[in-house]
Amino acid sequence: MIQQQNLHISKRDRSCQKSQTPKIIWLTGLSGAGKSTIANELDKILFENNKHSYILDGDNIRSGLSQDLSFTDTDRIENIRRIAEVSKLFLDAGVIVITAFISPFIEERNLARSLFEQDEFFEVFINTPIETAEKRDVKGLYKKAREGKIKLFTGIDSPYEKPISPEIEIITTELSAYEAAQKIYNIVFL
Repeated sequence: MIQQQNLHISKRDRSCQKSQTPKIIWLTGLSGAGKSTIANELDKILFENNKHSYILDGDNIRSGLSQDLSFTDTDRIENIRRIAEVSKLFLDAGVIVITAFISPFIEERNLARSLFEQDEFFEVFINTPIETAEKRDVKGLYKKAREGKIKLFTGIDSPYEKPISPEIEIITTELSAYEAAQKIYNIVFL
């Protein structure tokens, strides 16, 4: 039988020690939208402002924690569940978490949100037209998906469900990665 262990040092204690309020900044958007680039810019801004933050990035997680998962809908859902749980651990440690995942399904993003208090979770829609994402595609994934060499690719033969009411929407055709990160910082932390 699993029983939740009570801890003596609380999330609030850890936050006070770090002189910050931990948050989850959940970046979602198509492959090639700019999530990882914006996450890195935001991380730099936080670091420069003496904030303790950490990026959970899709490719990095897929090469470790979720290396056993494929890209079926079921495995995508499990990947996001794992990320949400890891994010919760970081938040409990007083850390600001920036996630950069396609996280294509509304239901799973809502499940992630449900693990946190209302003022802790910020969904950020990195809104990029698929044509722009394809032009930015340095890995050639869209091309391979259109040629049928990659199956279940989000935006091609697997759906991406746009956020209905994200806390922040970044239109990447209007802002640089740095400007996008600064906008997120200003809304969430100032």
